[in-house]
Parts: sequence; C-alpha cells; structure tokens
Amino acid sequence: MTYRTLKPNKRIALVAHDHRKDDLLEWATANRDSLESHELIATGTTGKIIEERLRIPVRKMLSGPLGGDQQIGALIAQGEIDMLVFFWDPMEAQPHDPDVKALLRIGILWNIPMACDRATADFLVSSPFMQSEYQTQLTDYDAYKNRLVGRNGS
Repeated sequence: MTYRTLKPNKRIALVAHDHRKDDLLEWATANRDSLESHELIATGTTGKIIEERLRIPVRKMLSGPLGGDQQIGALIAQGEIDMLVFFWDPMEAQPHDPDVKALLRIGILWNIPMACDRATADFLVSSPFMQSEYQTQLTDYDAYKNRLVGRNGS
C-alpha cells in the first residue's frame, strides 16, 4: 500500500457555486478559528469573499468557469491539496458541469477528505484528524500507468 501524510497544517481548497457562496461564507465564518491555522486555497470569487470577510490569507485561483476548478483539481493530483470543501448547487446546472464532475472525481481518485454540504464540512473540521497528522491510503495505479497502449492495448 502507498500512503500520503496529511500534516497537521492542512491545505484546504474552498469552492462554492454562486448560489452557495453565502452558505460557504457563513460556514467559514463560524469555523474561522479552526481554519486560520491552515492554508486556504480557493477559486477566484470565493477566495476573495472569504479573505475579505475572515481577514485571513487565501491563495486564489481563477474563477471556476474560467478554469479555477481545474486548477484546484491539478493541485489535488500534485498532492498540494489535503481537503476539499465544495458547496455546489444541486438545483442549478452549471455551464462548467464537466469541470465540477472532474474535480469531484479527482478528489475521490486521490482519496482526500471532501465535503459538499455543511454537515459533512462540520464533521471534517471537528475531527481530531483536522489538527493532527493523518495517513491517507492511496490506490496503487502502477498497473494503469504501465498498461500497454496502442494496437494491442486499450
């Protein structure tokens, strides 16, 4: 088995669709004391709002529809994000729905803790693992990476 160590100071990605930004901001405000000891990364508008309201630094990517979701996904794949809080809007189709699905897929692929609603986000930030080291188990994808591609492969 392969493991990756999530250090006590987590790198937390914060993403919210337009109709869920207020919900994420309310959650982040309620959990400011916990969040301020971690590194926050967010898509553009969400990051700007959280940084202004909480007065703590947020590393801002592009806006989601402009590629911010994909930037967050790339950081997950590179092992630079430890946790994802993504308040997405289940009632409204997004113009970048494929990016949203890809982001959730990458989070699952790399086995990072993810919350898509407030209840789950509350469980994550109140977990004893939030302030301590955690060994996350990674699936071994060597067979996939080393597969034959071409005439006889898929």
